[in-house]
Amino acid sequence: MIALLQRVSEASVRVDGVVVGSIARGLLVFLGVGKGDAEAEVDRLAHRVAGYRCFPSEDGVRQMDASVQDIGGSILVVSQFTLLADTKKGMRPGFDPAALPEDAEPLYDRFSARLIEEGVGEVTTGRFGARMQVALVNEGPVTLILEKRPAT
Repeated sequence: MIALLQRVSEASVRVDGVVVGSIARGLLVFLGVGKGDAEAEVDRLAHRVAGYRCFPSEDGVRQMDASVQDIGGSILVVSQFTLLADTKKGMRPGFDPAALPEDAEPLYDRFSARLIEEGVGEVTTGRFGARMQVALVNEGPVTLILEKRPAT
């Protein structure tokens, strides 16, 4: 499971021209679910995302000191299976590492629910499996990748 975090001053996602999710300051999280991922990985990754310190301190002295919870920010979660792409060879990505949609969607939904349980004020989502248009204003810019591999 991979979460690509982008610190944003605003972000939104549209499906067929209609806004289905939007936030002001917070995190845009692109979530990729892989084969073998399970609820335990979802729970640990959601906990980590909710508490990850990637915002500046209140006084601006430290650049990576506060979490989205600390700043009262929001999270927009967008499914993105392409994060699991195998790009090691050839000229086209392979998607064998990505979970099948019927396996990934419940974990995607659980991830969003767990963020709320972790105390993130507002959590909104894109639409799983849809062709989406994502707009964002990256603050910083700050983009980070968090991975949670299945336990072996």
